[in-house]
Amino acid sequence: MHLEWPVVIRALGLFLATAIAELVGCYLPLLWLTGKGSPWLLVPAALSLAVFV
Repeated sequence: MHLEWPVVIRALGLFLATAIAELVGCYLPLLWLTGKGSPWLLVPAALSLAVFV
């Protein structure tokens, strides 16, 4: 089986980017809900979840 390394690296990069976007998109609203952050955190959270989708 022949692996095309640019394809593998691209797939891993996309996986990493979506994982970070999901974590940020879920963590920022948690900060707001627990009272540790302002409601303005919901804006980057929504953008992060849009990137995740």
